[in-house]
Amino acid sequence: MIFDALNQLWEQILAFTSLFVMPDWNALIAMLPILILIGVIGPFITFTILGSMIYLLRKPRAKISFVEGPRVAEIGADGEPIFPPGLPYCRRDRLIYPSGTVRCATCEDELAVICPMCGLGRIASIDTCTNCGLVLKVKQTLVPVRSTTGAKPGGAAAA
Repeated sequence: MIFDALNQLWEQILAFTSLFVMPDWNALIAMLPILILIGVIGPFITFTILGSMIYLLRKPRAKISFVEGPRVAEIGADGEPIFPPGLPYCRRDRLIYPSGTVRCATCEDELAVICPMCGLGRIASIDTCTNCGLVLKVKQTLVPVRSTTGAKPGGAAAA
């Protein structure tokens, strides 16, 4: 009785392992497209979507702040104001102005600027550094936008 139960258990174990040791190859080949879809294409699509979402959440974004008018210069450890290179500044009022400004709004003095390349100071109205030749010329130009109908002047219309 015990031997019959053990023999039956052993036959069930052998029948179960024979599914893995000697599989039905026709059934496995028929399931191959499903296995490829689940095992290769599914994870690829999942990782593509997850990667896109992670990139969209963590991508660097431009931080834009519009500063109207002058701002006060920071004071260094030695008690002197720190003026950034390339921006006009007024030493008397310790103000930093936006590019293109040549006179101080409070004391009417000419502004100075530090060359970003060589570090030499000069008057802001001079657009070329006398030491290294760097041109710091900031032009604020407006571009006119007009809507026209028909062909562009001076040429044939694009087909």
